[in-house]
Amino acid sequence: MEQSPNNKVHLEKAQNFMRQYRDPESRELKKLSANQFMDVWSHYDRDGNGYIEGSELDGFLKEFVSSANATDISPESLTDEMLVELKSCFMEAYDDNQDGKIDIRELAQLLPMEENFLLLFRFDNPLESSVEFMKIWREYDSDNSGYIEADELKNFLRDLLKEAKKINDVSEDKLIEYTDTMLRVFDANKDGRLQLSEMAK
Repeated sequence: MEQSPNNKVHLEKAQNFMRQYRDPESRELKKLSANQFMDVWSHYDRDGNGYIEGSELDGFLKEFVSSANATDISPESLTDEMLVELKSCFMEAYDDNQDGKIDIRELAQLLPMEENFLLLFRFDNPLESSVEFMKIWREYDSDNSGYIEADELKNFLRDLLKEAKKINDVSEDKLIEYTDTMLRVFDANKDGRLQLSEMAK
C-alpha cells in the first residue's frame, strides 16, 4: 500500500513513538512482541545504560500519556506541574526498587506483552526457587564454564518456560526471537553468550 506523501508528512510531524502501539479505536495499548518491546526500550534508553531516567524518562512519560489521546496533542502540551505529578504517581507504581529510574524489568511490568515472553521477566516466576534455576542452568552449562552459548540459551529458555507454565507451546520462531531479545538485554559484554551473573538478573 503506497503512502501518500501527505500522510507521510503527518507521521513525521506527530513523531510520538508510543502512538503506533495503541489501538486506533480504543486507544488501549496493543500487546507487544518481544521485538517491539525492545524497540520501545532502545528508543527511550538513549544512552544505552540500561535505565530510562532523567530526560529519557520525561520523554517517555510525555509520549506515553499523550499517545492515549485520539487527537494529535503534542507532548509539549503537558505542563511541568502535570509532568511532576505524573512522574511521582508513575514511579510509585512501577519503580519497584525505588531507585528513581526505570529498568527493563520494570518497563516489562508496565507494557502489555506476549504472555510467554513476559514470563521470562516475572519476579514471581513460578520457578520455585533459585535452586530450580541453578538445576536447569547446570544442565545447559554442561562444561561448567559459567556460560551458556546462544543456541544453548534457546533450549534453556524453552525449558524455563515449560517449567514455569507446564506447557510446551512455544514456537521455534518465538524462541529465537526471545533468545535474541534476552541476549540484547542481558549480554552486557556482547560476547553472544550469557554468563551466570548476567542471566541471574
